[in-house]
Amino acid sequence: MLVYQDLLTGDELLSDSFPYKEIENGVLWEVEGKWTTLGSVDVNIGANPSAEGEDEGEGVDDSAVKVVDIVDTFRLQEQPTFTKKDFIGYIKKYIKLLTPKLNEEQQAAFKKGIEGATKYLLPKLSDLQFFVGEGMHDDSSLVFAYYKEGATNPTFLYFAHGLKEIKC
Repeated sequence: MLVYQDLLTGDELLSDSFPYKEIENGVLWEVEGKWTTLGSVDVNIGANPSAEGEDEGEGVDDSAVKVVDIVDTFRLQEQPTFTKKDFIGYIKKYIKLLTPKLNEEQQAAFKKGIEGATKYLLPKLSDLQFFVGEGMHDDSSLVFAYYKEGATNPTFLYFAHGLKEIKC
């Protein structure tokens, strides 16, 4: 199994259990999330409770919770939304922090593609949810989520160069 950690903080953000598609010249990874139910689930086995002598008020306490699989699995923490100015400031800071951690080839690809990726994200800004890893570090990579038109499940976007592959 492969786990992808935030290169800046070490927080786990993704694994190979969630297939990704490269977009924006490989600078962004697009991953489909799914809503899932955690906790007890009501299963009807066809039995008639009144015939079994059980009261209607008795039964399992249903504590089921709906969560998005990626958010739950990697304990992503939602952050406040960004204004356009704040987002541009974040991108500039992110480039400054991430670039020294990349080799020359990665730096060239990142610098070449980050502008296109930023232009891809800016028009979606009002529709994006922002997440960071479990550690909630100030200088971490952001994970973006949004709903494509007509979709019931969220799509997540990751900066590919900000992820470090770890074999488990």
